[in-house]
Order: sequence, then structure tokens, then C-alpha cells
Amino acid sequence: MNKKISILIVDDEESVRDSLYNWFIEDGYYVECAENAKTALSKLEFDNFNIILADIKMPGMDGLEMLRKIKSLKSDAIVIVMTAFATVDTAVQALKDGAFDYITKPFDPDDLSHLIRNATKQITLIKENETLKERVVTLENVDDLIGNSEAMKKILHEVENVSQSNSSVIITGESGTGKELIAKAIHSNSSRRYFPLVSVHCGALTESLLESELFGHEKGAFTGAMYNRKGRFEMADNGTIFLDEIATISSKMQVELLRVIETKSFIRVGGNKEISSDFRVICATNRNLKLMVDEGSFREDLYYRLNVVNIHLPPLRERKSDIPLLTDYFIKKYCTSMNKPLIPIDNAAKKRLEEFDFPGNIRELENMIERAIVVGNGKKIALKDLPLEKNISTSSLESLDDLEKNHINLILSKYEWNISRSAKALKVDRVTLYNKIKKYNLNPAK
Repeated sequence: MNKKISILIVDDEESVRDSLYNWFIEDGYYVECAENAKTALSKLEFDNFNIILADIKMPGMDGLEMLRKIKSLKSDAIVIVMTAFATVDTAVQALKDGAFDYITKPFDPDDLSHLIRNATKQITLIKENETLKERVVTLENVDDLIGNSEAMKKILHEVENVSQSNSSVIITGESGTGKELIAKAIHSNSSRRYFPLVSVHCGALTESLLESELFGHEKGAFTGAMYNRKGRFEMADNGTIFLDEIATISSKMQVELLRVIETKSFIRVGGNKEISSDFRVICATNRNLKLMVDEGSFREDLYYRLNVVNIHLPPLRERKSDIPLLTDYFIKKYCTSMNKPLIPIDNAAKKRLEEFDFPGNIRELENMIERAIVVGNGKKIALKDLPLEKNISTSSLESLDDLEKNHINLILSKYEWNISRSAKALKVDRVTLYNKIKKYNLNPAK
């Protein structure tokens, strides 16, 4: 039992109060008693009891009148009425006045325990709903979308507009530009904000794993499927599903994804029951999907189904005026999380940051600031605290392959060639990273 759940017992019979008090105390609840409605209402002025167990027939104010007063003060109060004179009219009136349920005397111990457990579940749901609403209010402010450049103002305007619709969205841009943040902002300002935002990183999963992840599976569908499992589309019912790295999915998955988006229904792996789900789709990619369509590697019908609205995030090197704001934001973020006083950045370091091309975009700047706060031991972040001298300016890199090679090398160096951590940072699977290492002939010595 949950020891944090508190119960107030209101009954004019001392024997009833004593027996219920001892009963609930043994089950681990916090319990208080009141011999009449007036005493109970006085207690409720000072203590917020989770469950109120009240007798209907009491001298003075009866249980139904007390119930109405309690509900007027706290509409979500859980009140269970007790009576030895149960009639249909009494029960109906109690429920109409807002009672959670009623129980008749003499009590069946199992029935009462079951009723209290149900009330406890209701309290948990109320608390979870309040927590969710608080989280949504925080997200609605979209404080993580930092920048006052013209490019950023345009993006914020697009986010505001597209949030009001249910249209599919594709967010494009290089790795590290903040595509997932934009997806969160769209969801948080939409009519679906009180329901889940479910994220799937498609590039990190094989075809079979992605299929199970998206659609779920039935027990025994494959070796290791020991129980039924909901898929991400099912979890996203009434909410939003965010498919990151959409360009990496196989031709087979493209066909299945198109069908699900068009019908809003699917079948779990190994199952035969059609499951419906009302979801909105937001996708992200750092590749040119239109070019992939022209080359035949991405379905044209799926592309147009997904690309109702396109939001493109420019690389950080094209919005350098936002670097000072982002720098200040990350300094505050990591000083706060590390319980350190705010550390300013000196002018020389600030100037070099503004000149740097950031092949890893905002993610690289964030990692750089976090590292500087961890390793720096001065009163300011100095140039020596920033690993800028270890990086190559993108002005000397002529091709996309050069940019990719340089960025992968930076991430591998940062995580000391830990393949799992590096792949996670790059948002690719381990096999893809190994192939890139082989392609560019990278090794720790280079």
C-alpha cells in the first residue's frame, strides 16, 4: 500500500471508527478520525486528505450534506459514503453529488479493500495528469528555441502556424541543428499537446526491429517475444509520432508506413487484429528526400504524403548572430545543472566562437560549452578552455564528404573512440558508423 495516501474516517459510532482506523493503519495508510461532519470539515481546513470515508446517517449535518460541502471546496476530492440503510435513491443521490462510490454496513473486508485500491488508482491518475499539464505548460514556452536571427524568426513563425493544423511535417537540416526541438515545439503548441509525443530514431534500428518498434508485436511472434508489446503508433494515439532519420527506412518499411499513414490503422507483428490510432506524423532528415525520390530510393507517394509542410533548419554557420545567445543559454544550463556559479565568457573566446564554422552545428557548440565548464578552472571561460584549435574550419572543406568525415572524426575523438556513444551522438547505428570509418579510413591516430 502507498503510505503517502491519507484517509479521514467520519462516523458517529466509535466502534466503526476504531475498527477502520486499525484496519487502514495496518495496511500502511495515514489515518485520522472525526465523530461528526463539523469536526471533519474543520480537519479538512488544515489537512488535504486523499480519501474521505463518511457515514451518511450522523447527528447534525448528515453525510450527503457534508459531501456537497467538500466537493464545493475541492471538486476532485475522493469521498466514499458508508450507510447501514442502503437504498437505490440514497446511492444515486450520493453519486450525483460527486461521491466516488458507496459501501454498505456491515463491511466485507475484501470489498472495502478493493474500493480503497480503486480510489488510490484514481488519485494516482489525477496526480499524473497534473504533472503532465505542468510539463506541457513549460514546453509551450518553447524556451529551448534560441535565436533572434531572421532565419530563426522565420522558423518560429512557421512553428506557430503549423502547430494549429494536423498536417504532416518534414523537418530538414544538417545533424545537430535542432530538428527534434522543433518537433517538440510543434507538438507542445498543438491541440494534441496533452497526449504523448512518441519519438523513434529510425536509423538506429534494423528493419525487423523497426517494424516491431512501430507496430508492436504479439507474444510468440518471434524468438524472444515473451509478451504482447504495444508499438509506437499505438502509444501515439491522439498525440504525435516523431520519426527521426526517415530517409534510412527500407523500401518494405516505406510501403508499410504509407499504408499506416493513409488508413491510421495497422496490425501488430504476429497478430491478426486491426488496431486504429489517431496520430500526427512529424519526420526529420538530414538528407535530400526529393533527390532520393528522383533516384528511386524513396517512394514518391510517401514523400508527398509526409511533405505537406517543410521546415528547413539552416546550419549554425548561416545564423552566426545567434551564437552569443546560444552560448549564454548553454552556460546557464550547465552551470545550473552542475551547481556552479554563472561563469562569463571572455571576449577572445567569444570572438573565436563567432568566427568558427561549427560543422557539428548547435550540438557541437553545446558540447563545447559543457566541456569548458567541466574542465575550466578560472573565473571566466577562456580560449584555452575551448577545443577550437583541434578543429578544422569548414572554409577549407570543399565537399560534403569532407564535412562528414571531419564531423565524424570530431565526435569519435570526443568520445575517445567509444563506438556505441559516438553512434548515439551521431544518431546512427553502429553498423553505419563502422561503414563510415572504413569509407574515410579513420583511426584513432588520425
